[in-house]
Amino acid sequence: MVTGVTYRYPGLLVKTVTTLDVLSGGRAYFGVGAAWNEEEHRGLGVPFPPIAERFGRLEETLEIAHQMWKGDEKPYHGKHYTLERPLNSPQSVQRPHPPILIGGTGERKTLRLVAQYGDACNFSLTRLGLDEAQRKLSVLREHCQAIGRPYTDIEKTIIKSIHLTRDGREESWTPAAAIAYFRQLAAMGIDQAIVSLPNVADSEPFELFATEIIPAVEQIEVAGR
Repeated sequence: MVTGVTYRYPGLLVKTVTTLDVLSGGRAYFGVGAAWNEEEHRGLGVPFPPIAERFGRLEETLEIAHQMWKGDEKPYHGKHYTLERPLNSPQSVQRPHPPILIGGTGERKTLRLVAQYGDACNFSLTRLGLDEAQRKLSVLREHCQAIGRPYTDIEKTIIKSIHLTRDGREESWTPAAAIAYFRQLAAMGIDQAIVSLPNVADSEPFELFATEIIPAVEQIEVAGR
């Protein structure tokens, strides 16, 4: 969902997302983060720089993305990347660009980058509790205020693993429990919940989302909107 900034050259990454946006008729997001999975990097032979460098690369990638989606082909010279002609043609369907979603919850760097460059943030609620997520949103609001950007400009998204069954067997969630949870998220100001399903090979959770959960959640109003 969110690529690590270390995996691809930024110019090619922006062109890839643009192509996906064109092919999907304007439904792509540009999800990116500073990367964290050192084991995967080592296993696949991908350099894993120190965290300060990864964040430096992330910020330059975000600058390059904004420049390319503006159609600005002048050379870009950063500390980590140099692009002599950042051409992006054809341009994306979504204008001014596909939404830029930045994953992570770091308060000093990640959330500052969301406020400055992003259109959406994403918190993993697999490890993060609702109270802590609420505090992270307050920090994001402070970063937005510091640069004079409306907090409401940012789409707030989460990702959560939910084991869903009709009857709640094997310590799973029932549709009612899922709807109640999504109401809590909306009350916090979360705009979009992205769900991963451990029982993804079963048809049952998809049927429950389609017939019971989505119709109910569509009626919920998000706080602050």
